[in-house]
Amino acid sequence: MNFIKRNWAWILTIYVAFVFIQSLFFKFTGSPETVYIFQGKLDPWAASLGFPGVFAPGGIFSAKVVGIFELIASALLIVGAFMRKQNPWIQIVGAAVGLGVISGAIFFHLFTPLGIAVVNTDGSSDSGQLFSLACGVWIACAWLLFLNKVVLQGALKKFT
Repeated sequence: MNFIKRNWAWILTIYVAFVFIQSLFFKFTGSPETVYIFQGKLDPWAASLGFPGVFAPGGIFSAKVVGIFELIASALLIVGAFMRKQNPWIQIVGAAVGLGVISGAIFFHLFTPLGIAVVNTDGSSDSGQLFSLACGVWIACAWLLFLNKVVLQGALKKFT
């Protein structure tokens, strides 16, 4: 049990980085699943609200843009885990970026036609796997921020 307590930051970092990094292949190669999610579901939804193209390639929330932020969060978390004692801010920023990215993903699963269980064009469903992973990443990033609460509280005191 002591091993787990001492290594929570590493365990959470590895989980978040694994989920984010394994998804990069899909986001950066234009896989059919990713194209379906971003261009087949989310972009038409955004267009119906008057924001066409925001999820299309080149859009502000395209798969590649989201992937870049996932890569940045992963890199900051991994480097931050190695340098946690010397500079906890690297991990804090990584967790905050990860929390922001994954909050968007959860929002779009809950409040758009994408849904919790993504149904692909071929009729197959992921049975909520993407949503479950997103919730796990959200919890892990929030927990990493909690583990650094002393540093965050100190910074708040300086600014208030």
